[in-house]
Parts: sequence; structure tokens; C-alpha cells
Amino acid sequence: MSGRVLVVDDDKVVRQLIKVNLELEGFEVVTAADGVECLDVVHGVRPDLVTLDVVMPRLDGLRTAARLRSDPRTRHIPVAIVSGRSQLHGDEGPEPEVDALLAKPFEPAELVRMVRQLTGAEPEGEDSSGESDEPVVWPARP
Repeated sequence: MSGRVLVVDDDKVVRQLIKVNLELEGFEVVTAADGVECLDVVHGVRPDLVTLDVVMPRLDGLRTAARLRSDPRTRHIPVAIVSGRSQLHGDEGPEPEVDALLAKPFEPAELVRMVRQLTGAEPEGEDSSGESDEPVVWPARP
């Protein structure tokens, strides 16, 4: 097992797509439909990474990320935004403290590469050089 990922997205199809692609790579995946559900399950799940969509009902991804960062029990967990939004800041306030951003639509290989980078999980028999010199994941924090 490579690690545990909590995937948070209100779109059931997207959640399933992410889940299947990560499970095929050996990750354990738990899903949540929005930020409220994420905050309800995160302490029991104890994920190695949380992926968040931005636009979700009840509690959006940016506010969820802020709450994860403000809780001493979860502030160490890497958070990645997986969203169709091209910008994460603007009228909503300051830019959120997240570790990476992956834009939808994405290639499954990009998703897996991002998750491996953030969890420190390297595939067996492969080095960490990747397939290209171009970054697929843009760190959101320096």
C-alpha cells in the first residue's frame, strides 16, 4: 500500500475517477462529497493526503483547506486542490495554503504523479525522474 488519500469532490463521477486511478497505483482511497463530510471523517481516516475540489455545497474546498490548516491535528497533512478553476484567490480573500494545484480536466498520470510527490510514495522499480522535465504539478506554497 502506498498511502491513504481522502478525495473530496461533490461530483460522484470525478470522485470515482480519482479513486479508481489511485487504487490502481496501490493507494487506499476514502471519499467525501463536500468539505463538511471531509472534516467529519478526516480524523478517523488519518489520510496521507487530502484532495479538494473548490466548488462544493455546504463548505467549499478553500474554506475546507483553511480549516484543515488551522487544526493542529490536520495541519501537517498535504492538501491538493483538484479543480476546474484557474485561480484560487480573488474576491474570496487571501490565497489558501495548499501544497499543489491540479487543473481539471487532468490526465490520470498527472494525478498519480502529484499524489506520489505529495505523499513521498515512489513506484516500485522506477526512479523519481518522471517522464518529462516539465512540471505537471505547480506547488501552491513556496
